[in-house]
Amino acid sequence: MLKSLSLSIALSVLPLVTMTAMPHAFAQTQVACEGPSNMNRLDQPLRRTAQRLKAGQPVTIVALGSSSTSGAGASSSAASYPSRLEAELKQRFPAATIRVLNRGVGGEEVQDMLARLDQTVLVEKPDLVLWQVGSNTVLRGHSVITAFAHIAQGVRSIKDSGADVVLIDPQFAPKVIVKADAEDMVDLITAAAKAENVGLFHRFAVMRHWNKVQKIPFETFLSADGLHMNDWSYACVAKLLGATIAEAATRATAVAGAVPTATAKAAPAR
Repeated sequence: MLKSLSLSIALSVLPLVTMTAMPHAFAQTQVACEGPSNMNRLDQPLRRTAQRLKAGQPVTIVALGSSSTSGAGASSSAASYPSRLEAELKQRFPAATIRVLNRGVGGEEVQDMLARLDQTVLVEKPDLVLWQVGSNTVLRGHSVITAFAHIAQGVRSIKDSGADVVLIDPQFAPKVIVKADAEDMVDLITAAAKAENVGLFHRFAVMRHWNKVQKIPFETFLSADGLHMNDWSYACVAKLLGATIAEAATRATAVAGAVPTATAKAAPAR
């Protein structure tokens, strides 16, 4: 009888123990990956990417950036946004050969990335460059105006290589938004994208949407340092970014007046 009672007690508390042991993981499984509906489309089509997909040629994407590109806060390199993005795009374009190269280096600012642009990015002959930029300039209180000039310079160099460009602005995180220049940097990156006629993925607005509209606590989508993203947020950014890239690449084919082939046509998201 005593054994039976002990077993009953153990079974009754097991769900509580399991939930208590993994509150963070459990909470993440219940969160919907969403972004602002008015910011789910790139302003510019991705013409080179579209041409490569339509022709059935391999597509090389290079992710340039700092720690939130390299994957700080993720449980492994496979959970970084570039790795997750490659998986997303392969799902959307199952007949295509797509690779996403991670060229993120923690702590870098715009000028650091410019200094290695030729050696680590353009040397790969990318069809698309995703440039995450601005966070470290804001965190260190450096000039956002100078950063703007450097971003414009870098975008022109990438475009001169023939690659498509998508800029990615800073993360909406406590350590960033407390800085006076945070929103100025976001505005300047938006201005740079418009001035240079390239795409912009509004990461700052997406993460603000999670927190302000979906009411998701920062600790659910950020690592313990209050700055870097975690597995859930990297995966969500990759999912949303993958959708915008797929739309912009297939839109570019339509803009050119051609009917997308089975190779270029994106499969619906699952």
